[in-house]
Parts: sequence; structure tokens; C-alpha cells
Amino acid sequence: MVIYDVPEVDKKIGIKLYSTSSPGTGGFIKGSLDDFKVFEILHNSIVDDYSLFKNGKYKFPLFSLQKAGLDSNHALIEIKNILGINFRCLGIKDSKAVSTQFCTTDQNFEIKSSNTPHTKLRLIGFTKDRLRKSHLVGNQFQIIIRNMEDFNQQDFSTETSFIPNFYGLQRFGSARLVTHLVGRQILKKDFKNAVHILLCHTSSFDTKFSTEIRKKCEDPANYNSVLKTLPLGMDIERGILISLLNGKDSISSLRTVPINIRRLFIHAYQSFLFNECISSLIMAGEEVTKCVDKDLCFELENAQILGKLRKFSTGMDAVENVPAMQLAGYGLRNREGRFENTMLKKLSEEGLTTKDFFVKEMQELSVQGGFRQLPLMVSNFEYENKNLIKFRLPVGAYATTLLRELMKPLNPIEAGF
Repeated sequence: MVIYDVPEVDKKIGIKLYSTSSPGTGGFIKGSLDDFKVFEILHNSIVDDYSLFKNGKYKFPLFSLQKAGLDSNHALIEIKNILGINFRCLGIKDSKAVSTQFCTTDQNFEIKSSNTPHTKLRLIGFTKDRLRKSHLVGNQFQIIIRNMEDFNQQDFSTETSFIPNFYGLQRFGSARLVTHLVGRQILKKDFKNAVHILLCHTSSFDTKFSTEIRKKCEDPANYNSVLKTLPLGMDIERGILISLLNGKDSISSLRTVPINIRRLFIHAYQSFLFNECISSLIMAGEEVTKCVDKDLCFELENAQILGKLRKFSTGMDAVENVPAMQLAGYGLRNREGRFENTMLKKLSEEGLTTKDFFVKEMQELSVQGGFRQLPLMVSNFEYENKNLIKFRLPVGAYATTLLRELMKPLNPIEAGF
């Protein structure tokens, strides 16, 4: 395998290698919103069984939500502010894309379709069961890569099965690379420093304007003047600054951040640990995308739907199973498996234990753990019209994880990651 240099920004989120040997195509993504399209895929239990009309059997509304220029959290806030309706989405989508996803609400209303500046809502029908995250099984991507060099689709396609399910840059706040750092301090119960990082942390990849704002936030005497210059997009910082100016403590100030975003801080730190562990295992010669004896593995219902967990043993069909790693959390158990040992060792290096993931002071941020499949599980990969890439991924997998292997950008931030 050819070894390619990994950009520093990837190393900062725990990704320390490439798993494919094909030369990078270069180029950039997200040149415009239409260059990056994503469509959620629902489980057949929903797709094949809904009613166009509400009745006693089919009573839960199912909406499609197309958005552009806002992430999912801010899109829901915009809808609430304009339409007065609290919607819930199944997945979280990036702002720099046109995404079509599914949502529902418990409120009674007569809206069948409506638009806000960044969203389009359309009533599809009504379902028997309340829409749950388990109903989302994957995403279909259509992505244009500008200025890319030609590549051998067949060669790259044969290597996609070796790509690990790394968490992408979006999970970590992209250019600032801040979310996991905030999460780490919350788990260490250093809430004051968590607030400081959230307000002040920057990186060499951050914008000049953001860096200037955060430098001013180093001195509390500047809080009032900073508030006057904050753009609308910095609503999280605005809430924290107002709270601090009103004499609130660090925990109260952190709680001005919407709960779904607060939880992302802890989830981002889990993601960092996952990336670090997978990188270290591969560098130690482990083949992480295939099950070996004593691994916990997901049974596959089909090419992209994960079934129940079970312990893998020699003689079982490896094609019908994919290895899984326990995510860090208070429920993480040492099974003496290769993945658990690596995760517990990394936690120890970080000065944390599994018990720290139960946050007594902010119990709403406590996380038990969970499991994540180790291969990216790419399917239906197509290359069209010189620069259009199409493929499907299961829920929770990042399109940019495949794109970094394909493009191997020298500067992922400049390349649109």
C-alpha cells in the first residue's frame, strides 16, 4: 500500500492514516449548496405503510423537510420562530448542503406545506407509529467535486470496503475543532474551562473574523463590546456571554446552549476517542473492518441495515457480520476484546474513567455508550459526468470520510470539508 501524508487537521480529530492506496483526485467540494445533496432513506416499515389521510390508525404526521444554508438544528429553530411548530428530525445535516430529510411533530395544525427562508416543508402522509431514529436507515449522496483529476473508479471501488467508519470533521466544529474539547472538559467537571474553550478557542484553520472575536473574549471586560459585534450565526456565544454578564455560573451559562447541541459536545469527544482507537489499531496491524474471534459484531439484515449484536467466533460467516466497537460511556465494559482494551487504554491516557461519563452536575449530558460499526459500508458507488459522485451510506456514517479517501486533500478545510 502507498503511504500518503495525512493533513494535520485530520490528526487533530484522531484520523492518522488513509486506508486506500489510490492516488487522490484533489479538487474541492461544497463550491455551492447544490454541489452537495443528501437524501435520507427510511426503513421499509414506514415507506410501505402510511396513509395520505389522518385517521384513527394512521395519526402521526410524516413531513419531508428540504433545507439549504442552515444545519438541521437551526432549521428547526427557524421553523419554530416563523410557523410556531416544534418539529423533530431524525438526522442532523450540515448547513453547506441541500438536504432532504424527514420530520414529525406532536402539535395539532392544518399545515400541508409551507416555506421559510431556508426550508421547504411538505406533508407526505400519516404513519401508524411515531417516527423514531431507528426508522432512518441511511443516506443517499450526490456530490460534485470541482477541479478533480481523473481516477480509476474500479480500483477505488474495490477499496471502499476497507474504509473505516471514522467520524468526519463536521462532528468537531470543522475549522475551529472545538466540540470535543468542550466535551472533554465537561467530563472532567471543569465547567469553567469548558465555557472558556467554547468562547475563546480557535485554530490555525479558523477564520480571521472568528479568531479576532475569540481573542477579545479572553478578557471578560470585553464581553459587552463583543456582544455588539456578534453576527447572528454566533447565537451560542451570545447566550453564554449574556448569562455570564448577568452573574450566572459556568454550569448555568452552558445550559443556555440548546440541549441537542450540548449533547454534541460529549458525543464529539466520544467520536474523537473512537477515531483515535481505530487509527492506533490499524497502525498496529489490526484489520478492523472484518470480524475476528471474540469481536462483538452486528448481524447484517441487508447491505446497509444492521441487526442484533452477537459475539463472533471462528466458523461464523464473516460476510454476514461487521465488527462493532463500544463507544466510551459509563456503560463501557471490559470484555478483554481488542477494541475494548484499546478504548480503556485511551481513556486512561486522557485521565478519565468510564464513571466520568455520568455527569452528576449536568445529568442531561451523561452518556451510557453504545456501539458503532467499524467499516464505512459504502454501497451503490457511481462516478458520473466527470465530477459527480453518487453513493449510499448507513445512518451515522459520514460522506466526507469516503471523500477524504477519494480526494486525499492537502488542506481539507480549503477543500470544503
